[in-house]
Amino acid sequence: MRLDKYLSQARNISRNQAHIHIRRGEVSVDGVVVKKLASPVATGARVELDGASVVLAGPRYLMLHKPLGYVCATSDGEHPTVLDLIPVALQRDLHPAGRLDIDTSGLVLLSSDGQWTHRITAPRRRCPKVYRVELAEPLVADAEQRFTEGMLLRNESEPTRPAALQRLGPQSARVTLSEGRYHQVKRMFAALGNRVVALHREQIGAVVLDESLAPGEYRHLSAAEIAAFGSPT
Repeated sequence: MRLDKYLSQARNISRNQAHIHIRRGEVSVDGVVVKKLASPVATGARVELDGASVVLAGPRYLMLHKPLGYVCATSDGEHPTVLDLIPVALQRDLHPAGRLDIDTSGLVLLSSDGQWTHRITAPRRRCPKVYRVELAEPLVADAEQRFTEGMLLRNESEPTRPAALQRLGPQSARVTLSEGRYHQVKRMFAALGNRVVALHREQIGAVVLDESLAPGEYRHLSAAEIAAFGSPT
């Protein structure tokens, strides 16, 4: 990693601020003052700013109980984002692993580890996601069969992959998908002549939304939860 990027991330300062410190000769690597901005910092190198050790924080892995009204983006000109619910000190390079619509609540995973989040979102991984659904009308009799068989959605050329539907009540269900097409849950129920009135994500892969988290709250993932999607970088 370049020295200016290392210093910027480790001290949570802008790249321009890092440039100023380096050019002033305030930064040393393994005891040697370095003024070259792009000088590489090897793994395990000792970096100091004005004699104080500067350590690059490791990647962060979080789960968030997303409330309604927030978008899964790092920035948005119209709506608050999921990052607005995370302390500023943790936000650098943090991004959501996938998306939930603004009118959908529930589990969102966030990390600064791009390779880890890619293992969750890559289509070939077919990471299952579980949703609780409330409907405007009673479920049709063959809803489970049609979800299992897959269905051709409007403006699509390929049917959906087999999905699981568990009937929880006349107008409620739990749905498990292994793909993430645009508004897929809503469109699948629309294909059944129904309308989703509330959608909540309960689980991604083996990670279940912590019941102790109120909407808008987050916590760090456990080592086992992180490892559920493969070894972190």
